[in-house]
Amino acid sequence: MNKQFVVIGLGNFGGNLVEEFHEMGVEVLAIDQSLEKVEKYQGIATHCVQLNAFNEESFNQLGLRNMDHAFVSFGDDVESSILTTLILKELGISQVWVKASDSYHKRVLEKIGADRVIHPERDIAKRIAHHVVSEKMIDYIELSQEHGIVEMIATKKMNHKSILELNVRAKYGCTIIGIQRKETTIVSPSADEVIYKADVLIVLGSNKDLYRFEKEGF
Repeated sequence: MNKQFVVIGLGNFGGNLVEEFHEMGVEVLAIDQSLEKVEKYQGIATHCVQLNAFNEESFNQLGLRNMDHAFVSFGDDVESSILTTLILKELGISQVWVKASDSYHKRVLEKIGADRVIHPERDIAKRIAHHVVSEKMIDYIELSQEHGIVEMIATKKMNHKSILELNVRAKYGCTIIGIQRKETTIVSPSADEVIYKADVLIVLGSNKDLYRFEKEGF
């Protein structure tokens, strides 16, 4: 079952997040009070809605309680950010991640139950989008617009198989450049290196190949 995402607030961070989800082919509901911003992302988000008021009634009408993950991104409007976070948690959304404008804002958000408080830039938006879409992908580092490095958790399907047996480079065009195993890090592992379930694989490749490897190789 695909995860359901909602981004509330389409400023720099929220907008970049919506764009990343779109690039990854992930469905996302985008919400903002500004009609101009809604129109800007109308063709990018799966659904884009303009709301005059962020309250429990309007969120219920949009079915937000069925969302798996919500992102709250309001510039410097600390009050709206806090109230929206409270409402989303009361609706029962399991993961509510919120952009904080400063350390005081961060402390308040943590006290009211935000699951994660973030100080975003564009690269952080990219890493978050890649992380939350896949439970197997721990982190994503952008090398260029087309290439990146990801950390993925090895699954049962890969257990007790060598890199040679998996043939990742030939099948998916990706290269396993490192393996983290408990307290040990194996750099430039040989083709004979055996992978075990729960190993963290550090994989280099084009974004397209990395997505395919994550979906088909695991």
